[in-house]
Amino acid sequence: MGILVEAAELVGTRLGDDLESITVERVVVGLFFTGVKLSNGSGGVCFTPIKAIPEAVCCPSSAGRIFDPLNARGMKVTKALSALSSREPIKTAVAVATLNALSATCWDRGLKGPYDIQTGVDAQDVIKTPGSASVAVVGAFTPVLKKLKNRGGRWWVIEQDRTTLKSDELDHFVPAERSEDVIKEAEVLIITGVTLVNHTLDHILDTAKAGAEIAVIGPTASLLPEPLFERGVRVVGGVWVKKSDQLLDVLAAGGSGYHFFDSLAHRIVIEKEI
Repeated sequence: MGILVEAAELVGTRLGDDLESITVERVVVGLFFTGVKLSNGSGGVCFTPIKAIPEAVCCPSSAGRIFDPLNARGMKVTKALSALSSREPIKTAVAVATLNALSATCWDRGLKGPYDIQTGVDAQDVIKTPGSASVAVVGAFTPVLKKLKNRGGRWWVIEQDRTTLKSDELDHFVPAERSEDVIKEAEVLIITGVTLVNHTLDHILDTAKAGAEIAVIGPTASLLPEPLFERGVRVVGGVWVKKSDQLLDVLAAGGSGYHFFDSLAHRIVIEKEI
């Protein structure tokens, strides 16, 4: 089983019969993030994979590639979770946002594993990146890259779209097709949660160097962390939605993380107990 499916099964175990009674109350597919609010009030977000759907246009060929908008309200969360392994990007994004909202439900009820959740903490501040360590970043995290440029040393950024990088970052650029060699070598691996949506995270973790310091970060990674910990991840950084309706209003208006961090969703960090 993959990470997402394992996390969904863990949610089902912790919530028990209550899972069947929870429905999706609201869905917003925004420019930057997709968000859901559940019937119990919990909210979750996920990166919107816009670039993965270039052929999505207003025509019948795209109609079946999303959950039916006319029936999204009231959809059982179990149906939404059934798309966690989907190859339809928007369905997967809605499914991951739903999983994240259910994970928040577990935390709200005190149903968590043997770990502490720190709020108001930036994940990059707890990732161990000594100057002597080689670092691979999967995804162009601007704050992480800025920190690495100040640190110096040996580091790479793996990115599908090199145009997202600044001129002083291009010397460190590694295209996705050459990523495996770098991932195997890196002593520190910082991975975007977007890899959950495009179904590449399992393989990345399988490829990682034994004993590497591994972090999976970003709002998309706001799920029960045990499946990640079991695959060598030490740090998980995400968000815990606190004001679902307001956050979804922000997403509907084209807002990004900068518009909801801290005020509508707490930044959280979960570290594996060693």
